[in-house]
Amino acid sequence: MFRLSTLALLACSVPALAQEINVYSHRQPELIQPLVDAFTAETGIKVNVAFVDKGMAERLVAEGDRSPADLVLTVDIARLMQIVEADVTQPVQSEVLEANIPETLRDPNDHWFGLTARARIVYAAKDRVDPAEITTYEDLASDKWKGRICSRSGLNDYNIALLGAMIVHHGEDYATKWAEGLKANLARKPDGGDRDQVKAIAAGECDIAIGNTYYIGQMLADPEQRAAAEAVTVTFPVFENGGSHLNISGVAMTKSAPNKENALKFMEWLAGDTAQKIYAETNNEYPVKAGVERSAVVASWGEFTADPTPLAEIAKARAAALKIMETVNFDG
Repeated sequence: MFRLSTLALLACSVPALAQEINVYSHRQPELIQPLVDAFTAETGIKVNVAFVDKGMAERLVAEGDRSPADLVLTVDIARLMQIVEADVTQPVQSEVLEANIPETLRDPNDHWFGLTARARIVYAAKDRVDPAEITTYEDLASDKWKGRICSRSGLNDYNIALLGAMIVHHGEDYATKWAEGLKANLARKPDGGDRDQVKAIAAGECDIAIGNTYYIGQMLADPEQRAAAEAVTVTFPVFENGGSHLNISGVAMTKSAPNKENALKFMEWLAGDTAQKIYAETNNEYPVKAGVERSAVVASWGEFTADPTPLAEIAKARAAALKIMETVNFDG
């Protein structure tokens, strides 16, 4: 696997090789490597992956036309939009991508494409909460949950996206009151990540928490976290006029893309049956391609109705959602 410094040297010292591509990835290397190995085995095209934890858009801007990166792999609609808004991506026209990826999970201007989905749902204590009590996202601000909810920071991208969806559904005034109500129902100040909310429920600190589905799958596979995960039920609230909120991991082609043809092959392959199955089994995410089986753990959570709101519309509400969370001082 190449480090960023190695990829940067490639851009300056040697021409792009015809049978390789370079990927900047925000996703953990262990999640990407099974995909890389399978793609290379099938096509003979080498994939050099550089793990970029922070500052991906800034790096691409700084590298400009000299960037060796062909593709960007990242999580959350906010990060995808940050890269697009930095003007370092290019549109991609592909019948394969259009056929395999639902319209709501890709950019209307063809700059980014969702590859996996995760639902932002509610974890509920098995011994203290009847799953039937979990109905809508709107209901989480009702008094019946007073002192019973745990949450990570309201400024976290996943929560900002959920609030953005609330804005799209109901407007900013309603979303502000909802955020205030949700804050009033917290059992403690926002802290930690989604896994920490599961642990807090298991420890009796709260009864429910907002989180992403795939974290439960990861915790169930970890002997040290399995007991906490087994203490909660995965429930799927919906918007009053919609379904359960989805977010994505996705891909975009850089404007510089020195290996554009092979990069497109990799994008299309990632949206195909083989890669979608690997994604499902490796990280317990939902395949975006219809007909691909979910992992056994994910399938055990049952069916749900996905919210039809296009992620591009939710992304437009990000600034307003961020302002609301700061105005209500959600983390305070």
